[in-house]
Amino acid sequence: MTQPIYAVGDIHGQMGELTRVLGLIEADGGPDASVVFVGDYIDRGADSRGVLDTLIAGRDAGHDWTFLLGNHDRMFDWWMQDYPRQEAYLPVELYWLHPRLGGDTTLESYGIEFTVKSRQTEVHAEALKTVPQAHMDFIKDCKLSHETDELFFCHAGIRPGVPLDQQTEHDLIWIRQEFHDATAPHPKLIVHGHTPVDEATHYGNRINLDTGAGYGKPMTVAVFEGRDCWTLTDKGRVPLKPQE
Repeated sequence: MTQPIYAVGDIHGQMGELTRVLGLIEADGGPDASVVFVGDYIDRGADSRGVLDTLIAGRDAGHDWTFLLGNHDRMFDWWMQDYPRQEAYLPVELYWLHPRLGGDTTLESYGIEFTVKSRQTEVHAEALKTVPQAHMDFIKDCKLSHETDELFFCHAGIRPGVPLDQQTEHDLIWIRQEFHDATAPHPKLIVHGHTPVDEATHYGNRINLDTGAGYGKPMTVAVFEGRDCWTLTDKGRVPLKPQE
């Protein structure tokens, strides 16, 4: 029998949704379930700090949890360096603390308050003193991908035509259009988040599990047995089939 593996979509600081989803996993697979989190643990939601505390506690308790790096997680890591580093991929008017990206709510979850008139150097200095090093170490330790014989998990997707072991960090956490437009089979079924959809969607060659938690919508968790997939609900498993 194939060992089930669970995958959790983007969390974005939504502690209540994370608690609900972890309960669904334990009800279906027990406390020893193998879980992959596809990244974006922080930003936009109200309790990024609580989310990271919960994930770190689960890891330290010995749960079989795998954590992948999301683009929002890397933006946090880069901004928290001694000299803040901004993501060149973004439009020039955007930066991590911009409300559209949600870094402001992440810092607020640590009790760091500021306004648009705040000096970023002062906010940065306060963050360096306030954010636990364990949280930054957790993000630095996140993997870029995880795979089984039939599945490849990453945050955003892959560049079509490039071998899985040659994918770049940038594509694994940022890619969208080139990946979404590809309809041919990939070497493995790709399981990802990053781009919000109304409901978990199976496209045949990929499955998107980002259902908009960053915008206050319910998070999604799926369970895989080989390539067979179900989403978990409070009423049990619901088959997730490829779109017609």
